[in-house]
Amino acid sequence: MTQSTPKRPLRRGRIFPELTLPPEELARRKAEDEIVYRRCRAVFDRVCPDLITEHYGWYIAIDPNSGDYFVDEDKEQAHKKALQKYPDAIHYVFGLNETGTTGTI
Repeated sequence: MTQSTPKRPLRRGRIFPELTLPPEELARRKAEDEIVYRRCRAVFDRVCPDLITEHYGWYIAIDPNSGDYFVDEDKEQAHKKALQKYPDAIHYVFGLNETGTTGTI
């Protein structure tokens, strides 16, 4: 008769519970992200009508602190241009189209 191997106990919960963020910290980070996004979106809404005529379908990376933007045909290159000038800043990449979205669903 063959002997079956014992079942391993199911583990429940997080692997590293000490790294769990409290809800207040998550809410604070979400609020900060929303502020940065709104600042970037304001710059995008301001410059998009001028850029969309010549660079439709390209990408624009925007630094929210300075309002500088970097336009390139490749999303990664626009991102790299922004990182070269502002390596520690958070920036957003938008598509130069009617909605500002990038990629497909």
